[in-house]
Amino acid sequence: MTSFDTSPQLNVWRALLALAVVFVMLATTGWTALRTQRSTTALQSSLSEWEDGHLHGHRLPDPDAAPGLLSRFFASLTAHERTSLARRYPLAVGNMNGAPVELRYQANRIALGQARKVELKRMHDTRLTPDGQREAGRRMHRYEALLSEGRRILAFDPAGTGRVAEVFGSLNKAERVSVVVPGVDTDLLTFQRTSRKYSAPVGMAESLYAAERAASPTTRTAVIAWADYTAPDGLGIDSATAMRAADGADRLNALLRGLPGSSPVSLFCHSYGSVVCGLAARTLPGRVADIAVAGSPGMRAATASHLHTSAQVWAMRDADDWVQDVPYLEVGGFGHGADPMSSAFGARVLSARGADGHSGYFEPGTESLLNFAEIGIGAYRSVHCAGNTAACREGLSDTTTAGRA
Repeated sequence: MTSFDTSPQLNVWRALLALAVVFVMLATTGWTALRTQRSTTALQSSLSEWEDGHLHGHRLPDPDAAPGLLSRFFASLTAHERTSLARRYPLAVGNMNGAPVELRYQANRIALGQARKVELKRMHDTRLTPDGQREAGRRMHRYEALLSEGRRILAFDPAGTGRVAEVFGSLNKAERVSVVVPGVDTDLLTFQRTSRKYSAPVGMAESLYAAERAASPTTRTAVIAWADYTAPDGLGIDSATAMRAADGADRLNALLRGLPGSSPVSLFCHSYGSVVCGLAARTLPGRVADIAVAGSPGMRAATASHLHTSAQVWAMRDADDWVQDVPYLEVGGFGHGADPMSSAFGARVLSARGADGHSGYFEPGTESLLNFAEIGIGAYRSVHCAGNTAACREGLSDTTTAGRA
């Protein structure tokens, strides 16, 4: 007898449900993905000025050149020359993959200071509505928070809803690097939260960084809270398609290729962030050792092998995560494909015990966070598999002395 899980009737039901969801989203949200920004942004202006700029009579290199070329360019400069470029073109340098990370931090502090002044003026601009003035105030306070002493802002773009990335630890000294890739409703204002702290990128990254250090105090780690792509706004058309994820995948690969050193990198992709990671997988640099997804709606692949990556693919989902009720299929560009938790997909399935629904995977004290930390330090033999088995560890050995038998 054919089980209901694989019956043709269920597949038809899923397809009809997916189409119904699409029609509802069309009626309630519209084609938000078709919106475009026509005005020149501050980042675009800074890049244009860089492209027209000179140093000692020589043109500056293409800001979109390979990170290796840009790295060699900056290495050829004196400290004063590098600082001068950061001051003249703060947004360009602050977002330039291949520029020294410490210089990017310096440039982004300058850019954040400039953006703060803009929003401070807008707060008192009588041409704005009261809501517009309040929005300006929220953005101004976010910039002030990002300017706090000791924060390392690796990327910053104030345009639209804003993009930002922050580093915890030292990228230059790290033996292992972790990148947190968040999902829907991620922007400048939701980058950090006071309530539900660990559902926002900063809280996720801080929690992972602390867990990695606790798991292996002798392993030098760095964690990046990466909100440097335009995520979908809510559960609308954008979140049901791969349009935003495709752009995010390109940006994620650009970040990874611009990171210093050659230490292994692990990606931790939450919700729609797993769609970004799935699309990025095929062209990831070889130093990416792991792709771990939590609460995934799909990775735009039928199986883990179809991701065409040498990285280990891990998956977890809390029993109370609503994402399990999403139709795991792709119809006419809508939906994100197979369930990464299914045995047919072929990911290494991890325990998420203690996680709290869709947004609780990075909560301290959970088995989900501990598993992420063990992966982040390369202690594969210590991860807890789903169902109290050892299946997810099969064929793996630790890549760091932090591993425990």
